[in-house]
Amino acid sequence: MSSIGYTLRLAVEQDHDFLYQLHVATMQTYVSAMWGWHEEWQREYFDRKWNPSAFQVIQVAGQDAGVLVMHWQENEGVLELIELLPEFQHHGVGTAVIQDLQQQAQARHLPITLYVLKSNKPARRLYERLGFTISEERPDRFVMVWHSQEQESL
Repeated sequence: MSSIGYTLRLAVEQDHDFLYQLHVATMQTYVSAMWGWHEEWQREYFDRKWNPSAFQVIQVAGQDAGVLVMHWQENEGVLELIELLPEFQHHGVGTAVIQDLQQQAQARHLPITLYVLKSNKPARRLYERLGFTISEERPDRFVMVWHSQEQESL
C-alpha cells in the first residue's frame, strides 16, 4: 500500500456511526492515557460536535478509511482532525493527505497549525517528520505549526 492515492468526500448524516467508531479505534488509547475513557462522555461530545458539512471522509480504493477536518482562515490553516482506521495507518495515506494540505498552504502563503495530545507519540512523530514544530506546550497537548517556505523567510 505505499504511495496510495486517496479521495475526499463530504460526510453525510449516514457517516455518523462510522466516524464515531473511527474515533474510538484511533483515539481511545491516547485519550485513556490522558484522562481515562468515558464512553458516555465521548459519545455525547462527539454528538455535540457532529456537523457532517465540516467533515471529509478519506477514501482509499473506494473504501472509507478515515476523516479530515481542515479549516482555512485568513492567517492560517487549522488541521483540526485527521484520523485513519488502523489498517490504513503506516501506508502513506496520512502523509499524502498532510502533504497535499501543505501544498495548499504553500499556494496560499499560510502556515498550518494543529494540536496533538501529548500521549499520541506516533502522530507527533509523523507531524515532526513532515516539518511541523512545537510552538506551544499546553498541559495535555502540543500546538504544532508548519510554515510554508515564504513564511519561513519572513
